[in-house]
Amino acid sequence: MGWLDVKPIAGDTALITTTATSILERWRKAARKRLPELLDSAKARLDEFGRLQYVNQPDIKEARGGLRDSVLVSALAASWLADRPHGIYDEAVERLLDVRDCIHLVAGKDTNLMLTPYQAKVAAMLGLADPTWPENERAAYSIDDLQTLLARIGRRISFSLDSTASRAEHSLTHEKPRFAFFQMFSQRSGGKREAPQFDVVVPGVAKHEGELVLAPGAEPAKDAKLALRMAVAAGEFGLPINPSTLVNLKRCPIHDNQWNDESRELFIRLLACGSNLMEVWESIDFVDIPGRWMPEWLGVRNRPSASAAHRYTIDRHMVEVTSRLGRETPSGGRYDDDHFKALLLAGITHDIGKRAFVADHAAEGARHVPVILKRMGYAPDIVDWATVLVREHLTLSEFATGKDPYDPAVAEELADRLHHDKMLLDMLFDLTRADGSSLGATAGETITKQYGWSKWREQIVRGMYSAARAAM
Repeated sequence: MGWLDVKPIAGDTALITTTATSILERWRKAARKRLPELLDSAKARLDEFGRLQYVNQPDIKEARGGLRDSVLVSALAASWLADRPHGIYDEAVERLLDVRDCIHLVAGKDTNLMLTPYQAKVAAMLGLADPTWPENERAAYSIDDLQTLLARIGRRISFSLDSTASRAEHSLTHEKPRFAFFQMFSQRSGGKREAPQFDVVVPGVAKHEGELVLAPGAEPAKDAKLALRMAVAAGEFGLPINPSTLVNLKRCPIHDNQWNDESRELFIRLLACGSNLMEVWESIDFVDIPGRWMPEWLGVRNRPSASAAHRYTIDRHMVEVTSRLGRETPSGGRYDDDHFKALLLAGITHDIGKRAFVADHAAEGARHVPVILKRMGYAPDIVDWATVLVREHLTLSEFATGKDPYDPAVAEELADRLHHDKMLLDMLFDLTRADGSSLGATAGETITKQYGWSKWREQIVRGMYSAARAAM
């Protein structure tokens, strides 16, 4: 792919030009057959390196939304299967190249890893260290701004790749004409080319060529719940949302204080989509929809975690925790609807208090959660349960690793914190397990042994859980 952008500078320019032209011609001839291979390589990189906007120490070349994806966008455009975006996309690529230059200068070597020791210096070189900030806070704020910059760039490049790839795939689909000789005898077509087929799945949402799109007649500007219905359909059907449709969803008149029974239920269904939630949330986050549902989300969006145990940003971690929560309780039963709602809502907000210079993010989160959920209109019991879970989401793990489960006073203290409610204890165990298993460490990283959800950690946490349950 790199040869598609080669330009002669010195040497045998004729040879370089001839070679580059030959490679370009061969690529255009083979692009239709190799498009699936190209997109599979992008998916493999996504699985290995994650998304640029969600990794605390990203590889700005290989991560999704990085420089490698900009090469793929250029390759797709060069194939003539689809045009590529221009304008703000070009600016994003140029800015990311600036970031790479700064990393090279700070690291003193050829690397694409934005490691923690480099971040403050890179931010300063990019002009993100505001001299009006107090000196002892300047580095922390500039790193937040750097992460926000990378997130904006990563989302732009990632979206550009998705939209360009989508158009390329559609162009291949439509190379096969819908009109055929036998259609001349079809009463349905009347001898004419058939119109595109839209399978409406919910009001305003339709399936079309393997994607979710706006149904004919849908008016996003007049439908506040359309974005929720689209997101739920994407999660439950496991289909991507068409990039153009995503942009149109920005027009939905969403207000954070206007919720009804339908929208509350849709939000819970979205949170209950399991592993599909990750992809859906990342899509709608590109067009800033979660922040319009919950303005407090913007306070942690793109924020890197100060803990070395976390590979991903705070917002991405909360979404993954939520995706790992299920109906089954650790005691062998199943949560009823209200308790399951509270568990999911606690999952998506449990680190909402992780803001700059906040010493106790659990307590800070417990201050925000009732405000958010009351504004959304959830029942008082659900609000109370979710608030307790957010306030105590570190407690079970801290007790398990630092206190004696055979001490009756310890078990009694934990039971008191949960109001002697066995169901709350079950929910806290599930939230603790999802939190510990969502730190993002890969199997080969040592942080898994220290902080992840290992067999040893599950054993000691379950021991403390059993002691507290017996004390209730």
